[in-house]
Amino acid sequence: MIAIRNFYTKVFGGNARTNKAAKNILFSFFIKGYSIVIQFALVPLTLHYLDKFHYGIWLTLASLLEWFNFFDIGIGHGLRNKLAESLANETYELGKIYVSTAYAIVTLIFTGFMVLFLCINPFLNWAAILNVSPAIGAELSHLVLYVFIFFCFRFIFNLISVVMYANQNPALNNLMGPLGSTIAFAGIFILTKTVPGSLYGAAIVLSAAPVFILVLFNFILFNTKYKSIKPAFGSVKFRYAHELLGLGVQFFIIQMSILVVVSTDDIILTQLFGPEQVTVYNIAFKYFSIGIMINTIITYAFWTPFTEAFVKQDFTWIRNTLKKLQQISLILITAVIFSALIVDQVVFLWVGNAVRIPLFMTIALTLYTVINLLSAPYNMFINGSGKIRLQLYMAVISIIITIPVSILFCTTLHFGPAGVTMAMVCTTLPNLIAFKIQSNKILNGTAADIWNK
Repeated sequence: MIAIRNFYTKVFGGNARTNKAAKNILFSFFIKGYSIVIQFALVPLTLHYLDKFHYGIWLTLASLLEWFNFFDIGIGHGLRNKLAESLANETYELGKIYVSTAYAIVTLIFTGFMVLFLCINPFLNWAAILNVSPAIGAELSHLVLYVFIFFCFRFIFNLISVVMYANQNPALNNLMGPLGSTIAFAGIFILTKTVPGSLYGAAIVLSAAPVFILVLFNFILFNTKYKSIKPAFGSVKFRYAHELLGLGVQFFIIQMSILVVVSTDDIILTQLFGPEQVTVYNIAFKYFSIGIMINTIITYAFWTPFTEAFVKQDFTWIRNTLKKLQQISLILITAVIFSALIVDQVVFLWVGNAVRIPLFMTIALTLYTVINLLSAPYNMFINGSGKIRLQLYMAVISIIITIPVSILFCTTLHFGPAGVTMAMVCTTLPNLIAFKIQSNKILNGTAADIWNK
């Protein structure tokens, strides 16, 4: 590990800001390495326990419920930047107010969603929504209700992730995912030995596992490491909400665009081609997302350091860091292209003959991954600087055009299931171009109007 850290220091430099990021990245890689292994092991275990059809139903249902993850109206990202500023200035009481108010707002939002969903769920035809037999409609209605409640609790307690990032502890945050996956893996394994294939049982296990870990981390961290900013009823000050929501609402719309670009794919595929194609697409997406996952570990660790450096006008450090991050992206792109050449062999070893990835889908996902890898460093810098108005407008455009373009590619142009990925390519490529131009303008002092808001 010392050798790796020394190598990292030579690449990025050795100041305190970089060293802290390096330490988090190193630990994150070890954690994510295990995370990849356990998540990839969970896929064939769950697929073989359920079958391709029922697993596709679960994936589609999970994608639908993921929409609610973004209805915190961006409060999480607003909290991240405001809390980071408070911690940098050592104004811990203000930080406690921000944390307490954020938890209060998100709790109110998702409690409202739970009450609303309890009222409308009996009137929803889940068999039609998921494009399955009406015979299992009643079972799906009860299942969705329980899973939705777990999802709401997950989103409330997930604010601890924001607190960890604001404290520049991304490695600690990255530990929660694999722990949840490990519990889920154990739960599914127990089901395979005790209960015949049950969509209900698998969905409850997969939904409850991450909630348990989040509650555990909230309890432990706020009573130890983050005790000075532990949320409390007396520290809830809704007059500070506008400070969290001002930037947060913009992030919310940007998050919604990401959700539309990614999560609606499962809905479109299940409606046009059936749940089986959702399974094929998700396995292919998981495979190609490894490169994005690795890059995210690195770039996300720099969001808060970028904020700190931008406030202190340390543009030299920002330029050097962006250059090095882009070089890492190019290395990962080479690895992604190689992985595309061996996708058939790897997927066969992973899930056997159950799934085969079409060539056109492989090409489309490779292009999408390359675009994401190139744009990620600039995106993190822009997020850290808070100059996200241009990103906001482009997000709105993405929300408007993604679904019709996906349907156009899938049906009219006869691209088949790969059409949804080609639509993602078309909506993310302009972001890469715009983010690079805006980053250069900000660092050169020439940003004006939309480029500097």
